[in-house]
Amino acid sequence: MKQLDTAALQALVERYFAAVDRMDVPGTLACFAPEAHFCIANHGTHYRGLEELRGMYERLNARYARVWHGDFDHVLDVPAQRAASRFRVENTSLTGEKFHKNNCNFFRVEGGLFVEVFVYMSGENSLG
Repeated sequence: MKQLDTAALQALVERYFAAVDRMDVPGTLACFAPEAHFCIANHGTHYRGLEELRGMYERLNARYARVWHGDFDHVLDVPAQRAASRFRVENTSLTGEKFHKNNCNFFRVEGGLFVEVFVYMSGENSLG
C-alpha cells in the first residue's frame, strides 16, 4: 500500500483545503477514498462515501460566496499515515457577512487518500 512521506502527507492535506477554497468539488473528492468516512464530531454529523461527501460540499458551496482555510499548524505521523491540522476558517455568506472559526481536523490516510476525517469546528456547523 502506498505510504506518503512527510512532504506528501502535508501536501495532501493542503491540496484538500485548496480545493475546498476553490469550491472545486471534483478536486476535493479526489483526496478521498471511495469508502471514506467524514465526521463533524462535535456536531454528531457523519457522511460515508463519495456521493454523501459530494452533497456536503455542494451544500457548502451553495451556502457561501467564499470559503478560506489558512494559518495551518500540522502535526504529521508518517508511520501511522495520520495528520492533525489546526487552522482558521473564514466563510463569507452570499450577502457578504463574514464568519470566523477555529477548527481542528484529524485525517487518516490509506493508499495516499483520506479514509477518515474527523472535524472539530467552532460555532455553527457550516458543513451540515
